[in-house]
Amino acid sequence: MKSSIKTLAAALSAVAFVSTAYAEMTAAEVDRLGKDLTPFGAEKAGSKDGSIPAWDGGLSKPPAGWAPEQGYVDPFASEKPLFVITAQNMEQYKDKLSPGLMAMMKKYPGTFNVPVYPSHRTYAVPQSVYDATKANAAKVKSNGEGIENYDQPSFRPFPIPKTGAEVMYNHKNWWYGGYTRCGDWAPTRSNGEWYRVGFCEEVIQGQNFDQPQKNNIFSFYGWYDAPPTLVGTIYLVIDPIDYTVANRQAWIYNAGQRRVRRAPDVAFDNIDDGTEGMRTTDDWWGIQGSLERYNWKLVGKKEMYIPYNAYKLNDNKLKYADMFSKGHMKSDLMRYELHRVWVVEATLKSGMSHVIPKRVLYFDEDSALMALGDGYDSRGNLWRVYIEPLIQAYDAPTMFQSPYLVHDLNNGNFIASMMMNERKAPVYKWNVKGKLADFKVDSIRRKGTR
Repeated sequence: MKSSIKTLAAALSAVAFVSTAYAEMTAAEVDRLGKDLTPFGAEKAGSKDGSIPAWDGGLSKPPAGWAPEQGYVDPFASEKPLFVITAQNMEQYKDKLSPGLMAMMKKYPGTFNVPVYPSHRTYAVPQSVYDATKANAAKVKSNGEGIENYDQPSFRPFPIPKTGAEVMYNHKNWWYGGYTRCGDWAPTRSNGEWYRVGFCEEVIQGQNFDQPQKNNIFSFYGWYDAPPTLVGTIYLVIDPIDYTVANRQAWIYNAGQRRVRRAPDVAFDNIDDGTEGMRTTDDWWGIQGSLERYNWKLVGKKEMYIPYNAYKLNDNKLKYADMFSKGHMKSDLMRYELHRVWVVEATLKSGMSHVIPKRVLYFDEDSALMALGDGYDSRGNLWRVYIEPLIQAYDAPTMFQSPYLVHDLNNGNFIASMMMNERKAPVYKWNVKGKLADFKVDSIRRKGTR
């Protein structure tokens, strides 16, 4: 797969920024926001051939008559695939496919395919977030491991990214304010055997606390409600925006020991409980945490088929047992669309360690969220394939990933994380306000002893 990456890098000649300069946006660049660019800096116009439409404000309101108890109703349910990419015809479309998707079709030629639907640019957030982005864009700059002059968390810090790190900051700072949810993980063996891991979380961004926290990208409570062996384990994680000022703080309450301990291993390539080794801690949301272990190169921007508007996959009429094929989710539940993406190559810094020494990541230009990712092993071979279907929460409004899919090309195992099909709707509660006192060590101790 080494040659595949070299070919991709060569093909993405347009807008290939690898500068290490961290200058603020110019006044002329800021003025483009909301004009020829979306309020978050994406190209507003559609593609020349019309395959990518112009952004018209996104999907910011629920369908008529919708109620949260219905789950996320598919506004595009009547649409059929324009075409289906398979192992037999993928060479025809390879310039718009990630190496990971092509590898999945090669490994599972009879079952894995890419159904391509009409593209809809549904991403939208509240107007106040757009306004904050434009107001702050001229002064925000990156300092390598963090962000300077970023005094309102959780909007797009770099509407026109010029480095790979800036694309990462955009992804890490996607806006949701605060949310609660319970979902299910399904670690699945190559023979199709799987079991359910139930996981709940409350995530609050710094500006949504009763005492706003400027250097807080999020504070996170997570706990298991299945299986019994994991019930009672509780995580508390507090992540900074600027890692040059503070580091991640993490604690675990262990039900068996009935005590709270610091958990510095809740980071990077450590394995999460309940994943059977199929997902590392920094795989959450596709990629998250400190940037310190990798060099982040912005390869460029291109049009690609990515998983988008994944309402069908998240239909609450589906049962988990009916959603899996050996090695992957059933392809007819997936929806791919043509969108513009930023491509970032992450390579391990000298002296640093990680089980995945190289990644190539693909971020939706509109939302800044990671939609696809390819992870390479120490020999340079493609190893893990990340598929992160995007879905617009029109009641928030914001966009999120569901489920998180990680595939191991070597052993055929995969894991689907934070599925919500068999959970009672509404799974998500958005714009949650948090009490700072609830995200302290004493609080996790109280929660654990109830």
